[in-house]
Amino acid sequence: MPCGDILGEKPGGKRSKMNIAVLVSGGGTNLQAIMDANRNNQLGNVCISIVISSKPDAYAIKRAEIENIPVLVLSKKEISDPREYDRRMLSALDRAQTDIVVLAGFLSLLGPDVVSRYENRIINIHPSLIPAFCGPGMYGIRPHQAAIDRGVKVSGATVHFVNRNYDDGPIILQKAVCVFNEDTPESLQLRVMTECEQVILPKAIRLIAENRVIVENNKVILLAEEDAAGKERL
Repeated sequence: MPCGDILGEKPGGKRSKMNIAVLVSGGGTNLQAIMDANRNNQLGNVCISIVISSKPDAYAIKRAEIENIPVLVLSKKEISDPREYDRRMLSALDRAQTDIVVLAGFLSLLGPDVVSRYENRIINIHPSLIPAFCGPGMYGIRPHQAAIDRGVKVSGATVHFVNRNYDDGPIILQKAVCVFNEDTPESLQLRVMTECEQVILPKAIRLIAENRVIVENNKVILLAEEDAAGKERL
């Protein structure tokens, strides 16, 4: 059901749900995990108000359409001017009344105007335990290949806030898995995705919706549920 049909307004003009915009580029497995968690009431008062894809043929688009979630394609191949891309992104986020932006396998770098407008309101899932195997060029299979090449014994995923530098924002959650001798980059990627990414990304969204995430000095503090009671939502 589209958000506009269920949001409504609280007395005083406050919306009853936190709107999230999910940005994607590929198959949308993490988007699916978010939608499944939302359908099962595991995200709290959250509405997926829009899905924005950087690629017109991303399978994530089909996943969103099945759930009747509005979809927009913003391709940097078609919008070459970075400032114009930022302008269109901000316009789309504004129209969707976005509270939190969730990067779920989104491979285009957001520009400074978007990052500034949504400071500490953009979260990303990265397939390694930051600060290991992150930064420019570390996406897709590459962090997993690097982990195996280095011989690490544990790997995992990290949810963090986004700033102007790659994988540099405050860390919200991390989850680890063992790296086995027989692992390939592909087997490690699959295990990190299913056992880490698809677990902690929905959890991070719920923590934010419950006002249990605060940022101080570039570090995240997670509040106990009782400590968040009564605080206004972002």
